[in-house]
Amino acid sequence: MEYKAIAVIYGSDSSEWEVSVRSGEFTASQIDGQKYDVYEIFARFGNWSLVAYRKRGEGRVVIPENERPAVDKSDFSVMVDGCKVKMDYAYIMQHGTPGENGLMQGYLEMIGVPHSGCDAFVAAITFDKFSCKSYLKDVDFVKCADDMFFRKGEVAPDVAQKAVERLGLPMFVKPTDGGSSFGVTKVKKVEDFNAAVEAAFAEGKTVMAEGAIVGRELTCAVYFNGTENVALPVIEILTDNEFFDYEAKYNGHSREVCPAQIPDTLRDEIQEVSKKIYAHLGCAGLVRVDYIASEEGLYFLEVNTIPGMTSASLVPQMVRAAGLSMNDFLTTIIENS
Repeated sequence: MEYKAIAVIYGSDSSEWEVSVRSGEFTASQIDGQKYDVYEIFARFGNWSLVAYRKRGEGRVVIPENERPAVDKSDFSVMVDGCKVKMDYAYIMQHGTPGENGLMQGYLEMIGVPHSGCDAFVAAITFDKFSCKSYLKDVDFVKCADDMFFRKGEVAPDVAQKAVERLGLPMFVKPTDGGSSFGVTKVKKVEDFNAAVEAAFAEGKTVMAEGAIVGRELTCAVYFNGTENVALPVIEILTDNEFFDYEAKYNGHSREVCPAQIPDTLRDEIQEVSKKIYAHLGCAGLVRVDYIASEEGLYFLEVNTIPGMTSASLVPQMVRAAGLSMNDFLTTIIENS
């Protein structure tokens, strides 16, 4: 299809909303301004408004906060300069709910607006780390660390000891449906387990404990180019912290090596496994898959169906390493989602 009005939706109802704004603004700036009109929509806790727009061949117009028109959710339209503009494509850049867990996708699918990325069902599955791992536990092309699942209000008094007996130490405790490492704790002592569970429950209603895998942290993105699924160059993540937490991700306590300095066999394995996971889960658009490469093999960590897209984020680094321009790359995603 030929699209004219592209809406980039950013902001979210989660702790990641500020990161989402940065990702959304960068994405909007990189969409081909000669090909599309681009409208930036900030959406948080049900309040959706137009914050900026860029008509084809023109500069970006920022709307003062007290003048931002509300989005009409009945048909996904907005009034601009007295004219009604109906969005005919949505590029979702909301990290966390409602953009990453299928809610935004479901809305857009119900009103018939094409969008970037996975459909509502796949987004919901992949957003929940425990559910996503359950879809991959029986495949023969990647390993999954042992884990335990907890729902708020159902944590038994002796669960800490049982978790240590089953998973060993150290282990990770994390919300099943969060991102940017909010609520994630590396537990080294049994005495710290309960506090880690409470910290994770502060971010969501379900939590998982997962055995820690020792190895190299690697990530690879996959997208559909209209003909086939394509894997981008692999990145290795090196952090000064205990793990790749929020501080490491966003406050300069890590570095990314792109392309990763790893054996060609491992690089090829990661790229092939990433394409298999993409196909097995039924993904669409752009997806990033994270791993730990240990002496025992390649372990799956999680799928990111709306990966970070600031200028310094992992996927833009991969795109540059592949020799692609962000402008052309985003056009490919828009035209083939």
